[in-house]
Order: sequence, then structure tokens, then C-alpha cells
Amino acid sequence: MGGKAAFLLALSLPLAAQPPRPRNAAPGAGYTGSRVCAGCHKALYDRYRETGMGRSMVAGVPAGSAPAAGQPVRVSDSRLDRHFEVFRGPDDAIYQSEYQAANGREVFRATHKLEYTVGSGANGRSFLVRRGNHLLQAPLSYYTRTGTWELSPGYEFADHGFSRPIHAACIICHAGRPRPVADRNGLYQDPPFAELAVGCENCHGPGGLHVKERTAASIVNPARLPRRLADDICMHCHQGGDTRLLQPGKQYGDFRPGTPLAQTLAVVKLPPGRANPDADLLEHNFAMELSRCFRGSGGRLRCTSCHNIHEEPIADKPGYYRNKCAACHKERGCALPSEARPAANDCAACHMPKRAIREISHSALTNHRIVRRADERLSGEAVPEPSPELPGLLVLNGARLPPVLKLTAYGELLDREPSLREHYLAALEAAKAADADNPLVLAALGRKALRENSQEALALLEKAVDKGASAAATFLDLGEALVRNQQPERAIEALSKGTEIDPYSRELRKALILRHINLRKYETARKLMASYLDVFPEDSFMRGLRQKVAGP
Repeated sequence: MGGKAAFLLALSLPLAAQPPRPRNAAPGAGYTGSRVCAGCHKALYDRYRETGMGRSMVAGVPAGSAPAAGQPVRVSDSRLDRHFEVFRGPDDAIYQSEYQAANGREVFRATHKLEYTVGSGANGRSFLVRRGNHLLQAPLSYYTRTGTWELSPGYEFADHGFSRPIHAACIICHAGRPRPVADRNGLYQDPPFAELAVGCENCHGPGGLHVKERTAASIVNPARLPRRLADDICMHCHQGGDTRLLQPGKQYGDFRPGTPLAQTLAVVKLPPGRANPDADLLEHNFAMELSRCFRGSGGRLRCTSCHNIHEEPIADKPGYYRNKCAACHKERGCALPSEARPAANDCAACHMPKRAIREISHSALTNHRIVRRADERLSGEAVPEPSPELPGLLVLNGARLPPVLKLTAYGELLDREPSLREHYLAALEAAKAADADNPLVLAALGRKALRENSQEALALLEKAVDKGASAAATFLDLGEALVRNQQPERAIEALSKGTEIDPYSRELRKALILRHINLRKYETARKLMASYLDVFPEDSFMRGLRQKVAGP
């Protein structure tokens, strides 16, 4: 079977051909938590808890990363002009501080308790702090390969302090059952998690019915699912794409094992360059489907062909995976002479080599494209053509995108790929024709009108907010439209509403402060600056501006 045909077959089980919806995927099916599962499956549960997924999140800081009492970790970054400390407090909890010093005194210091650890430690661990009911990332992470605390991913480019919101789209794959508030940036219910680590029900579906009936028909067994549905469970977290878009009315926690992932979200990707060897690095499912092994299997290769989710090989990892390779390649072994082979005859060392992750320091991931040589480029045969219904982009999980979702896909990727602008504008017209009152459509039309200096911009943006638009960008656009229409007081009202919805948007808060300064409302501006610096004490520019602002 040809490469493109095999790839399309992998995505193509039409919804009509899917098996019946699992009984425990029905609306209202109750969760129990993994500890209830352990009552009958203790040995399996105990083994799983030792895997990376079973340790994906914990409360506090695990002993392997936590500093001992009286032995704080200190890190400095001269480019950012910032200093950091990690230390054990008198309550035995672990805290992290960020501060700046000048002329022998501290300019600011922010200290927060590390409430949660994200990551099993395979590459490293990041940490979450809690500010009210918002969850935010801490500026230092622990990197396992070096055994050091250093800047968290992204902090080497900008100082985010303790104010980087944890989005629902990210935490859904690191936690068992997070409880984000819909359409709110980093805001969670109290408590924020119904289950911390990825658990049994993330792959088997809600367990309440199974606990009641104790029958095989009342729980999802991924091993008995068709390949596409089984891989959808893995793809939910192990296939990033360039953007992931929720279907209308869906939230990230709505996916149920045994149902098509496409019903919950679409995974969209820019077509990879045929000469770019790193295009598949963070794309486990996509990379596997590009491999000659997958294409040669006629689409039968699946994630669980090599991975046992319930336990990870520890004693002889190369031998474990070598046996997986031999299941298909037993007639032909390694062609290299024994002295040229990697240690322990490790097939993956040559054919699935680890590569450094540009976005995450001191970290590496396995290349799932199963190459013949480490420098092997993507072949034209393997790379699929862009999806016909979404020109210029790939829909990796076969999702059908309504017009509003097509607009969102192009909108989110337009900055990265300006050549998509023509498709974006066409999608905007199609979305307008299909659902002119949708808040996302109204916000997009309003932004376009604003850039064109059209008088329609204000009415469109006001209607977008009235219909429920909550993005910070929409409130910024509305504020600008009101100022252009000589309504600065109403611009302040709009920006204030935006900051209430998203208090961790720097742009909204700065715009609100600027509007007060422009109206010479210096006293209020100073109060807003003080409030801003309470949230973002690391912002040196705002601190300097506050000192310059003088009122009557």
C-alpha cells in the first residue's frame, strides 16, 4: 500500500463505521478515581503507579527534587538581571522566590509555595503555584539530566515571574482530572483537580458503571478497540500538532476513551518541510504514521504494538524494545557488524534516536518515525497532502471542521505562516455566512474592520463581547475602537471588564493604565500601577513608569 494511501486509511474510518459508543462514555457516566480501581486490580495499579504517566503530577515537591532544610538552591541569570531561590520553609513545604537587587538592596521579591509538581522526572519537573483559584507556572524547573534547577521553558526569552497561566489545553494531559473554569485563562475550580496524576479512567473511561456491574461490557479495554480508536486515546495527549481546536460546545475533559477524538477536538498541523528532519520530533502519532514500518504494515502498527501502558521496562529496556522490533523483523536482524552496533544491541538508539528539544532545555524525546539513519529526511512519498477541506493545513485526526473552526485554525497559525492569509479571509467569509452571530466570528470581523479603519469595527466588537467573547485580544480591540470613536471613558469600562475576566493579561492591564494616563487621571493610574506590580512585580518597565507618573 502506498504511503499516502496508508496514511489516509489510518485517519479514515468514517463515523458510520465506528463501533457502538461504549456504555461508560454516555453523558453522566460517573468517575470513581484510580484508588477505587485498585480495590480489584491492585497489582496492575501498583505497577502503573511507577510509570511516567502514573507519576505525571503530585502535590508539593517530590523528595528527589526538593532541597533539604537549610540548603536553599540559588540560581542567577545575568541577562534577565534576576535571582531565584528554592528553599524549604518552616512549614516543611517548598517555596520558590524571584528577586532583583540593585545598589545593595532588593528592588522586589516574590515568593510562592510550590503547590504541585508537573512531570514524572523523565526529562524534568515544572512547578505550579496557586494565586487565589488561578494556577500559574513557577520560573524555575528541575532538569533531571543535569540534576539542576534552571529557568523553566520559555523563561529564557522573557521574565514571566509567577504569572504565567496554566491553560486547560496543557494541564489536561499532565493530570488525571483537572477542573478548569471554561473560557477563563488559568482559572480553576476549588479544588483544581479531582485526580492528580493521569489515572486508570483516562484510558478506560469513567469507572462508575464498571464498579456497579463488574462486567467487561461496562468498561473500555483499549486493546479490543479498532486501531484508530485505540490510538485516539494516546493521540489525545501525545499528538500536539500546531494547534488543537475544540469542537463547538466541547471542553478538553469531554473526550471519552472508545469514542473518536475528532468528536471532541481537531488536531491541525502545518505541512512539514520535506527537508526538515525535526518536523516530526514532538509529533508521536504523526511521526509513527510517516514511518516505513507503519506504511509497510498497512496501517496495522499502533501505539500499543510497542508500549505497555501499565508498566515500563526497567531492567533491560533495550532488550524489551528489541523484542518488539523482532516481532516484525525476526527474519532479518541487524546488518551492522557486532562491533559497530550500539551498546546492548539497542535498535532504538539507531532507528528511533533521541533528539534535543529546542523549546525545553536539557531535554530529549524519541523520534517515532523509525528511521533507517539518524539524519534521514522526510520522503515525499510519506508526507501527506494538505487536507482538501482545509487548504494549506493537515487535519491529523480526521476531524470535520465547521466553518467557525476552520476560521480559528487559520487565525491561530496565520502569524507563523503568513501565506495562509488568503485562506483565512475566505474562511472568515464562510464563517460569517454560516454563523454571523458567533462571538469568534464577530471578533474576527471586528478586528479586520479595525485594521481597515472601517466604521463597522465598533459595532462588531461590541456585539462580540455581548455574545460572550472573552479573549483579551477582543477587549483590546474594543478599547481601541472606542478611543477611535472618541469614547475614552467607555474604553476604560471595556478594558476594566476584560481585566476582570483575565486578570493575568499584562496587555489588558497596561492598556487600561495607558487610557487613564491619557485622560490625566494620574491618581487612578498610580493605583492601577500598584495593583499591576502586585501581580507582575518583575516588570521593571512598569516600575519605572510608575515613578515618572505625576498628577496634580
